Amino acid sequence: MRRRSLLLAAVPAGLVTLSACGDNKSASSKAGASPSPSPSVSMAPPPKIVTGPLPAITAGTRFGEKPTVAKGTGEPSKDLAVRTAIAGSGRTVAENDFIQANYLGQIWDTGKVFDNSYDRHSPLVMQLGRGGIIDGWFFALTGKKTGSRIEIAVPPTWGYGKTGNAQAGIKGTDTLVFVIDLIDSFNSKSSAKGKQVPQTDAALPKVATNTDGDVPKVTVPRTDPPKKLVANYVLEGDGAEVKADQTVLCQFQGLVWDGGKTFQRTYGSGRLSQISLEQMQQVVKGLAQGLTGKKVGSRVLIVVPPELGYGNNPPTGGVIKKGSTLVFTVDILAAM
Repeated sequence: MRRRSLLLAAVPAGLVTLSACGDNKSASSKAGASPSPSPSVSMAPPPKIVTGPLPAITAGTRFGEKPTVAKGTGEPSKDLAVRTAIAGSGRTVAENDFIQANYLGQIWDTGKVFDNSYDRHSPLVMQLGRGGIIDGWFFALTGKKTGSRIEIAVPPTWGYGKTGNAQAGIKGTDTLVFVIDLIDSFNSKSSAKGKQVPQTDAALPKVATNTDGDVPKVTVPRTDPPKKLVANYVLEGDGAEVKADQTVLCQFQGLVWDGGKTFQRTYGSGRLSQISLEQMQQVVKGLAQGLTGKKVGSRVLIVVPPELGYGNNPPTGGVIKKGSTLVFTVDILAAM
């Protein structure tokens, strides 16, 4: 199991899961385990944002490099200090977008690094919403552009509150210093942007290649479905290959082969999905297997035979029946 970031204040809103597929076009959010913040973290009023003081970045000064940050000197501000160390030119991050970012966090007084994603080679992917991440990040990063490096100093009120975070060695009086490299952001209009791959097999569904966030049309042939799992690129991205223990942030839709009816989707719902491939092995095994090894940034067609789907135990009240073959299109936006 991959380590969860210490920054997570709660499970984010706007997630769609496949644990209880029905006849609806989107599913309700499903909560999972995450560090619990002090109530003051999510209930504090918006902070005043100031430009300093902030300690110097003494090494690793380029975007994407692991930074070294000096220890704080003097008293930190009681307000939220924010400085753009490198100005990016990418998309402006809005509230409730998902962000992909590398970061380093340390304690003002001691300079002790309590967490960083650079060493893990695994950027944080998280929704930028109050209650989903510590408030200091939410207020500091909303409105910033991707490609930017942001340095912030977060007082306890907008960090972990008076209780601190014992797991990370953070006391309730500690001001926290972060350097954050905003790599990318995603919302419900995001799509895969990969290279089109020819769809030449007439016995398989044909998937549209639009990249505007709208639902890609799927045309299911009036033939018998394949007996084995199919996992083909529609758009092939150039990101890292997804591993079997990762979670993917994605747009997806699921249809039944017979009749081509949709049983669930995120496209057009205002939501994205986070699919844990390990957990999906217990729900729709073929979907997890089809995504494993595929590149981030891709749109993938996955055809799941009954024995790798719901078999003879379909969800009740929906279009999925016993022995249904399932058809998925998945836009892999990010992996963590």
